[in-house]
Amino acid sequence: MTLYAIEAGNFKLDGGAMFGVVPKVLWQKTNPADAQNRIDMASRLMLIEEGNQLILIDTGMGNKQGDTFFGHYGLLGPHSLAHSLKKAGFHQDEITDVFFTHLHFDHCGGAIVRRPDGLLVPAFKNATYWVHENHWEWATKPNDREKASFLPENILPIEESGQLQFVKGAGPYIDDASFPFSIIIVDGHTDKQMLPLLNYRGEKILYAADLIPTVGHLPIPYVMGYDTRPLLTLQEKKLILNDAEEKNILLFLEHDPYHELVSLCQTEKGVRMKSHTTLFSSFGS
Repeated sequence: MTLYAIEAGNFKLDGGAMFGVVPKVLWQKTNPADAQNRIDMASRLMLIEEGNQLILIDTGMGNKQGDTFFGHYGLLGPHSLAHSLKKAGFHQDEITDVFFTHLHFDHCGGAIVRRPDGLLVPAFKNATYWVHENHWEWATKPNDREKASFLPENILPIEESGQLQFVKGAGPYIDDASFPFSIIIVDGHTDKQMLPLLNYRGEKILYAADLIPTVGHLPIPYVMGYDTRPLLTLQEKKLILNDAEEKNILLFLEHDPYHELVSLCQTEKGVRMKSHTTLFSSFGS
């Protein structure tokens, strides 16, 4: 197995929304805000090369929406999904599987592209697109709170393409022979978010997705305002972070622009970052 970090483009989100009830004077120490109170966010994906499989975990925002949409999210930096795949030595047509942690627009938008004739088609024409069965139901019949995050143009063409497959199982742990990793199910952020847990060259790595989007979210009470079940997120974070620290599991952070791969340690304030590195530096991938 070989892992690659794929940078799909940085953006900005409101710091208050990202940290919920936590006062700005606290969260800005790790996530400084701009004049519009927005913090920098990465869209860092993972590419897994294993045998005949080339699995992409999440796809970033994509580029279908207009200038007004992207202006709101302050896109910045030179990264793009296609460029990063090419830099890693791959073409999008080589992707065999796209695995979605969940279907919020910043995690699945790059899976569907708009052709010049306006038709929405899969960006990865040879890939199977994997979504948790219950989360698909949740996303296609969205509640009022999450409706703005589940964009039909990102989701419905996946089913129409015939490339959609479901992951099944209530969790909290799922082992599916389709993937070279285990899956941890968490329900606090959104229903049936899937977190891949990999064994890689003697280490365990958890793809933390939106359970722990940045290092600034390691403190247990630092929960996003976007979470649908914040009290459940508290329980999930506490359990998973303590387990990760005890078992020396590394966290791969999808949204932290400054920290890619972090190790953990126990402190008097709870689990915190011990050190940080990159997949390339740690494993030479």
